[in-house]
Amino acid sequence: MMMASLAWSSSSSAMLRRFRCFSSAATTSAHCSAKIVNPTSQKKRLVFMGSPQVSASVLDALFSASSAPDSSFEVAAIVSQPPARRDRGRKVLPSPVAQHALDSGFPHDLIFTPEKAGEESFLCSFKSLEPELCVTAAYGNILPTKFLKIPSLGTVNIHPSLLPLYRGAAPVQRALQDGVKQTGVSLAFTVRQLDAGPVIARERMEIDDRIKAPELLELLFARGSELLVRELPSIFDGSALTKAEAQDESKATLAPKIMPEESWLSFDQEAIHIHNKVRAFAGWPGTKAKVMIIDSIKDQHSIIELKIITTRVYDGIKPQGGETDDVVFMKGSLIFPCGGLTALEVLEVQLPGKKVVNASAFWNGLRGQKLKRIGHQ
Repeated sequence: MMMASLAWSSSSSAMLRRFRCFSSAATTSAHCSAKIVNPTSQKKRLVFMGSPQVSASVLDALFSASSAPDSSFEVAAIVSQPPARRDRGRKVLPSPVAQHALDSGFPHDLIFTPEKAGEESFLCSFKSLEPELCVTAAYGNILPTKFLKIPSLGTVNIHPSLLPLYRGAAPVQRALQDGVKQTGVSLAFTVRQLDAGPVIARERMEIDDRIKAPELLELLFARGSELLVRELPSIFDGSALTKAEAQDESKATLAPKIMPEESWLSFDQEAIHIHNKVRAFAGWPGTKAKVMIIDSIKDQHSIIELKIITTRVYDGIKPQGGETDDVVFMKGSLIFPCGGLTALEVLEVQLPGKKVVNASAFWNGLRGQKLKRIGHQ
């Protein structure tokens, strides 16, 4: 006999705790022999799955909706990524969603953190909850078919793009990198193929060229929370499945995971492309460039790595004089010459191990030394 990894607390006395998972050396499957449900509740059981901070707004919306007097559902459990080393102290901490749930008073024994959603012990625990609906929002783990078969009403996902556009791990970042003027959020049923399930509803949003990925992610998940709560009644009564629209595969685009090596900027590109990348990669992994500092008096030069924090496309008259690679300072901005006779205003930068500073502070720190851009990184 193998007990599933649940630590029951006295605060959960209303739950039935007769829970056993059986396994043997001859098989990898687990067989659950009991239910973990509230015997007095007639509400539908919803399980929420999310991990980063942006998912917390969705969890809050579900907590609020479930506590309403006329609510037809309850949050039966929360599933999140396992604790990991975070912050500068590298302490092992719960995921932001798990921590938020604990801070909100949610029972710790109903917060699951499997390494993978296909683990047999976790599937046994999950099945014993008898979930009717699962909601995912940036959970960060692939859901296998055997998981998807458990919730009787299926699994729905909040995806921050207008599906079938930007399927994948980084929809917001890739959309900003492409310089789109409109994006949105979709509520869709989850199928085995990545982000390809029928779409229940979408909400569009116009965006300008100043917003960065972290802010846009927060906005889209907040909108997604509202969309989810609005559509929950149709999901519970089954009409959402009927009205959901199949995605047009011919229009599908992908948003692959961002790799750290993509963070380098090349000033050989036009300014608009660089600016969009800075917005898209803000937060993580950030964007950086190599620049040359020249001390004309000592006849010395050095190459430094500079993190580019905030930019905008320069639309003024291009500075005259000097060499084509010279970076000049004008009205509080570093003006970097870029490809296609364009220029980029850099408003904030960061040196390795230092704090973010504005362009004026950085320029003053050069003490008369020249700054040159380096093209292809």
